[in-house]
Amino acid sequence: MLNLVVLIGRLTRDPELRYTPGNGTAVATFTLAVDRSFANRQGERETDFIRIVTWDKLAETCANYLQKGRLVAVTGRLQIRSYDDKEGIRRKAAEVVARDVRFLEPPRSEETDSFPGDEISVSEDDIPF
Repeated sequence: MLNLVVLIGRLTRDPELRYTPGNGTAVATFTLAVDRSFANRQGERETDFIRIVTWDKLAETCANYLQKGRLVAVTGRLQIRSYDDKEGIRRKAAEVVARDVRFLEPPRSEETDSFPGDEISVSEDDIPF
């Protein structure tokens, strides 16, 4: 069996980082806006808003370096979970548990010096051959 999701989209807001009670595992959540590859009957392309969940170091990296509007690629698995809402009604929610998040463009802010995925600048003088 296979459960694999690959998405490319933009964050709708900054990731939310929190830690689990007890062992303090980092978990970050954010929503990706992913355009559909086809137009509807009115000729407009619709957008899906997909909740992404990241864990551990990946969660901390996403929280530290991602922000609203950034373009990312996410690979992971689809998870359907059940929960009780405020009125006690049983609900289901779909989300992607990310295994990998790739930053597809540099930060928009000049305040950040680097981020994972930055290319290293090397001059000809640095090359030993």
